[in-house]
Amino acid sequence: MTFFYGRAKNGTAKAGQKKKNAINGWLVLDKPYGITSNEALGKIKRIFSPQKVGHAGTLDPRASGLLPVAFGEATKTVPFVMDGRKIYRFEVTWGTETDTDDTEGEVIASSDDRPTANAITAVLGEFTGTIMQVPPKFSAIKVAGERAYDLAREGEVVALEARPIDVHRLDLVSCLDDDRAVFEAECGKGTYVRALARDLGRRLGTRGHVTELRRLLVGPFGEEDLIKFDEILEAAGELAESEGIQELVAEFVLPVRDAMDDLVEVPVSLDDAAKIRKGMAIILRGRDAPLNTDVAFASHADVPVAIGTIEKGRFQPTRVFHL
Repeated sequence: MTFFYGRAKNGTAKAGQKKKNAINGWLVLDKPYGITSNEALGKIKRIFSPQKVGHAGTLDPRASGLLPVAFGEATKTVPFVMDGRKIYRFEVTWGTETDTDDTEGEVIASSDDRPTANAITAVLGEFTGTIMQVPPKFSAIKVAGERAYDLAREGEVVALEARPIDVHRLDLVSCLDDDRAVFEAECGKGTYVRALARDLGRRLGTRGHVTELRRLLVGPFGEEDLIKFDEILEAAGELAESEGIQELVAEFVLPVRDAMDDLVEVPVSLDDAAKIRKGMAIILRGRDAPLNTDVAFASHADVPVAIGTIEKGRFQPTRVFHL
């Protein structure tokens, strides 16, 4: 793999330090089972050595699948990805409920009853639309300033209140056997699939917990965008020193604008783009120009210039891109 050298303040190279690379865009990582999202992010940092990086939506260590990683200016678009719909495929094992609602926890309830496929499909409608859900006590939700999972691990009683979530679709994919069923859920921000499994088990007169979980979609990014660690490492190992990191970027990193597919785009002239980059508002002209929009982005020559709002035909930038 290519090794880079940083530079000291006097311009000389510092051996043993990687140069921080100016990378802008999205890498849609296929996070493997068994590591945290932050551990996955750490591996990406070591490979790409970006100046700035973050991810859009944590995945549990015992979950795999789509983890969108934002480099550089793409970090400004993270909220639009996180607020998008998610699709999960998950396996529920009937008969036991755990305190974590997955395989990590201790069994706290059990049942000998097993639901049939017909019984399962008959209740799925009750779990779609806007419903109330009590999050798992082992979750990142804050209680009096502390994470719920930290309090639960310390043995404290964690009582979380039900809150509204949006489940757009919940399908039974297959019944593997009497004990296991596979589902696919399309849902909004804040939905806990582990809690869906728990509540399904209770509603069906048994108990249940998640035994496999894979995320297939987050906002604009889907399975067709997924990149495995091994693919990146293999490509990195084949790079010559002269090629640098840009070969990896060209192969694996998607444009910043891909995160804003659902936003109104306002093409602007070169002069207006210069004004926007200085934080100035511009008047939008043309009969098709939008009059009012809470969130939009201005672009010039297909390159994002800024995120902003439109009021009475006037675009006001709120976050400027440096691309």
